[in-house]
Amino acid sequence: MTMLKETGLRWWWLAIVAILLDQVTKWLTIAYLDYGYPGVEITPFFNLVHVYNPGAAFSFLADQGGWQRWFFAGLATAVTVLLSVWMAKLPRAARWLPAAYALVIGGAIGNVIDRLVLGHVVDFLDFYVNNWHWPAFNLADSFIFIGAAMIIIDSFKKDKPHD
Repeated sequence: MTMLKETGLRWWWLAIVAILLDQVTKWLTIAYLDYGYPGVEITPFFNLVHVYNPGAAFSFLADQGGWQRWFFAGLATAVTVLLSVWMAKLPRAARWLPAAYALVIGGAIGNVIDRLVLGHVVDFLDFYVNNWHWPAFNLADSFIFIGAAMIIIDSFKKDKPHD
């Protein structure tokens, strides 16, 4: 328990919150939205939809025979282990970088749960302009993007002894 308090691993609480938020919103999507487009219009540029993605970002490898399910689950597991090791090496005072790692971990695990349980990822956030739609995504994807952006921003910081 001391290791958790003295390292960046104490930020795993944020990963758990991200996983829970992601899974609850996906459950609500499955339970209350009919599958497919156009979904429910929220604003003139945003719908809630219920769609599946067997691939990765932008449906990468979605048309493959199913092996990608295990590949992406394994990749997310490896990333989770690697980021957890890096997080453990961060000092207690660090905030920005362990939070970023936790968001990526939470998003990765949220999507892995879908892949292992359902065989695909549930997406529900649909942004668009006129007839052009950004690929639908979910909270896990958002957490991964935000965490990755934070890691990139951190790489530009000049003074890195602490966050």
